[in-house]
Amino acid sequence: MKKTLIGTVVSDKMQKTIIVSVDTLITAKKYKKQITRQKKYYVHDEEEQARVGDKVQIQESRPRSKNKKWELLKVLEK
Repeated sequence: MKKTLIGTVVSDKMQKTIIVSVDTLITAKKYKKQITRQKKYYVHDEEEQARVGDKVQIQESRPRSKNKKWELLKVLEK
């Protein structure tokens, strides 16, 4: 089973590649407080359909380059 994540496109300046920012909520062990963690993923976008600000669903894939190991499944919101 491949992992899927939902995030926001923060850059679409490369050819067939977008950068997606994914926010996750974690609980701090010491203070029991909710903290938002943010991570950026390089994502393969074959048809170049996603634009900056779009909400997208991404999925793990084979490594396509040094940093690009995810692919675009679908655009959820424009």
